[in-house]
Amino acid sequence: MLPYLNEEFGNPSSIHSYGRRVRVAIEEARETAAEFINADPSEIYFVSNGTEANNFPIFGIAKTVYDESRKSKIITSSVEHTCVLESFEHLSSLGFNSKIIDVADECIVKINKLNSLISNDTSLISVIHANNETGSVNNLESISKLCSDKAIFIHTDAVQSFGKIDIDVKKMGIHSLSASAHKLHGPKGIGLVYAKSGTPLSPMIFGGSQERNRRGGTEFAAGIIGFAEAIRIAKTEMNDNFESVRQLRQYFIDAVEQSSLQNYSINCKDSSFPYILSFTFNSNFYKNDSEAMLMFLDINGIAASNGAACTSGTLKPSHVIMNMGRSKDDALGTIRFSLSAYNKIEEIDYVVDKLLLMANKFKK
Repeated sequence: MLPYLNEEFGNPSSIHSYGRRVRVAIEEARETAAEFINADPSEIYFVSNGTEANNFPIFGIAKTVYDESRKSKIITSSVEHTCVLESFEHLSSLGFNSKIIDVADECIVKINKLNSLISNDTSLISVIHANNETGSVNNLESISKLCSDKAIFIHTDAVQSFGKIDIDVKKMGIHSLSASAHKLHGPKGIGLVYAKSGTPLSPMIFGGSQERNRRGGTEFAAGIIGFAEAIRIAKTEMNDNFESVRQLRQYFIDAVEQSSLQNYSINCKDSSFPYILSFTFNSNFYKNDSEAMLMFLDINGIAASNGAACTSGTLKPSHVIMNMGRSKDDALGTIRFSLSAYNKIEEIDYVVDKLLLMANKFKK
């Protein structure tokens, strides 16, 4: 990224040589991102972050389809990231018929429930790929097959899964996808949208012709180049990282289960996505207090959250955990750990020791 923060200062939309050099680098980054998910470079749009990467296609598809066909029914699940749920809530206030699928304790969308909500008026379905709080993974291929003959567009929030597990947009049968660089050790403040060629998608940001007239604003060149480099690294290390993290997660689970910790549950314990591990402390036995629990861990040098990092600062009970059927008090005693291949066994041993101390501190 450094050359694009120091020497290569040209605006990629300019026709002079300084700008053209940056433009070439951005287009090479676009090709890298496209190849990674089996897309075409023209189907990749760079945006500022994962939240925009979800807002852009959700609003862009829903509004464009409505303008063209007056189809107004949109469907999502109750355990999506808040940027998806609030987008649907806003569209509902504009007159769209927004439907929310309830999930069971596995935190996945059941095909029969989704099918029961689909009608001739349905234009868009948005379902998260790997849940950012529990790690549960939705079967997007099954969803796309369900909708293959219904002229329904499918969006997925892949912010959590991008760069960690294989994603083939053609095989998945989806029309749009969101991703964010920081989830695969890239820079913060840069994301991307995949939008399948032919997908109706109106811009959300107006006033510029960048990103083929669909996302105005001068490109964050250094961020885009950094994102592409993170993708290149992920491509070579993804399988090894997955296996390393899978072993770390299993070690974490085994260590907790073999410890003296009691009256807790592991959310989506059998998830195939190993990068997230979520514990809920039973509120019948613990004085659950998200702020105090996280403060205890933080004082001991442990970074964790009670939900999505975007909302953990508010310390509200996780809507994901509550929509899986748990109580508000249980949600206030839910701790989410994120794992990476850079973590070590010794760190997990340390965390388990501190969890035991925390449990004793918060026992009723």
